[in-house]
Amino acid sequence: MCGITGWISYREVPRAPHAQASVIERMTSALARRGPDASGTWCGPYAALGHRRLAVLDPEGGTQPMTAPATSPSPAPAPHRPPHAVLTYSGEIYNHHTLRAELRARGHRFATRSDTEVVLRAYLEWGDSLTEHLEGMYAFAVWDTHRERLLLVRDRLGVKPLFFTEVPGGLVFGSEPKALFAHPACRPRVDARGMREAYGLLFGTGETLWSGVREVQPGGVAVFDRSGLTERVHWRLEARPHPDRGTAATVDTVRFHVERAARAQLEADVPLCTLLSGGLDSTVLTALLADELRVREGPAARLRSYAVDYSDQAERFTGDVLRTGHDTPYAAEAAAFIGTDHRLVVLDPRELLDPAHRAAVVAARDSPIGVGDMDTSLYLLFGEMARHSTVALSGEAADEVFGGYPWFRSPAARDADTFPWLLVTGDEAAMPLHPALADTLRIGEFRADTYRSALAAVPHLDGETPAQHRRRELQHLSLTRWLRQLLHRKDRLSMARGLEVRVPYCDHRLVEYAFNAPVALQDFDGREKSLLRAAGARLAPHSVLHRPKNHYPATHHPAYNRGLQDMARDALATGQGRVRDLVDEGVVKALLDTPPEHLQWGHRLRLERVVDLSLWLEEYRPELAF
Repeated sequence: MCGITGWISYREVPRAPHAQASVIERMTSALARRGPDASGTWCGPYAALGHRRLAVLDPEGGTQPMTAPATSPSPAPAPHRPPHAVLTYSGEIYNHHTLRAELRARGHRFATRSDTEVVLRAYLEWGDSLTEHLEGMYAFAVWDTHRERLLLVRDRLGVKPLFFTEVPGGLVFGSEPKALFAHPACRPRVDARGMREAYGLLFGTGETLWSGVREVQPGGVAVFDRSGLTERVHWRLEARPHPDRGTAATVDTVRFHVERAARAQLEADVPLCTLLSGGLDSTVLTALLADELRVREGPAARLRSYAVDYSDQAERFTGDVLRTGHDTPYAAEAAAFIGTDHRLVVLDPRELLDPAHRAAVVAARDSPIGVGDMDTSLYLLFGEMARHSTVALSGEAADEVFGGYPWFRSPAARDADTFPWLLVTGDEAAMPLHPALADTLRIGEFRADTYRSALAAVPHLDGETPAQHRRRELQHLSLTRWLRQLLHRKDRLSMARGLEVRVPYCDHRLVEYAFNAPVALQDFDGREKSLLRAAGARLAPHSVLHRPKNHYPATHHPAYNRGLQDMARDALATGQGRVRDLVDEGVVKALLDTPPEHLQWGHRLRLERVVDLSLWLEEYRPELAF
């Protein structure tokens, strides 16, 4: 897992090689946290590529950017001969052993054990259609020196990020926007469109908060050459007839896909662990991984697992629509049932309120939009995990794949003519925008227009019942939008701590299969995630197996609420003078006067975003063009 960046210019780069090297070094250094183990750059006519490495497979090999000539299958470069292709790559290809064997049979020879070299050789063999052969999470760039063209590729579900922007005579790309802003032609600028993208909470793909900065779409390909930029998708969700008959066969197929994905993602040449919250998703995954580890390393092998908690959480827990219980007892029971080496990371309000931690989280996200203490706690949890492990596996995406969220069963959300999470999470008004800014952004109209476009992109089969039709819409919206912000959060906060997080439930074959399962099978036991519960029936204790869905925990400590109010008050008072121009002071001041013990989570989130807005303005000092 790594950070990638690069600069293509058909005008400036050849004329200023020393400046070119200096620029790509700055861009690469901006991603240092994503790759603490090594750094590398490559410069040639018209292109400069950079790479920061977090070594996971073949730590001694796999140095990047990686080059290969065209005239021979051998990876050894010929003297004085420019490479045919240069690769900078982030991610993991889980079928790299199979691909390596196939490429060897086609005449390719390999110098490393890394999956990086497999990607490079796959490009030389199959060109742009290499995407049809890759299974995993990845974002990479290939500069083809013969064709003088750049290929940008992102994995099917968008687990790994990839941003780009066009500059005079060329294009700049990187794993995070901060790498783009290290280029002299790129400046952090936000216009009204970007603010709508950020505060609309619709989590689209393509356009970003930053003016002119785009994401390569999940399952997307972008090609840049002298004729300009072209974009296409190499994968998207499709509606297909369900291939199995009956509940038993469907459960067996789900179990097969989940087990296969877990086995494939266990490989690493560095210490590995799991996130074990005590919920169904993480428990089933951890159990499969622990079993597979014992098969590979012997019956005494123990997988390390982690959970997070807050001081006084057991006494102060308060349920809401997203949180149904205290995680820690369930996580401990699941760990004992599975037999993991379990670690509980307990955080107190002072750690969550530490300004340095908050600023680091905002800098990692490149955005003022987050979820406050839940972001900071995840950042701190990842930091603790990274002390002992380099790779972690997470149950993220199971709710989107198997229909675990409240909106899949809430009549109000199912019937609403809007994005369902806006009605369930209470997040739709979580940023109290200044009335003048609200009038400019017209977020209500933006949401309505975007919702219509989003529904138009949902694939359907002829003859679907109304229930199946609506379920497919809710699942598509969840997989293509809601999941996006969760994967973004996971990637940014983990990579900021030098930790790779893998997400087996994002396996595209599992996603495709579950997306096309009839609603009667998806909900066959009358509860959420029926298929996953049945598939994991022997992998979790009864209490966990039948536990209701529980969202990531938030602290309920009054000391945190009080400290947050103080930070929001300071943000209004200092905040570079621009915070008051963006937020509704009347709403915020009312929340500042609320007794800390009575501050509801949804209202508290408004204060969280005021604090983060102030930190973001301080970190990036963006031009605000609206």
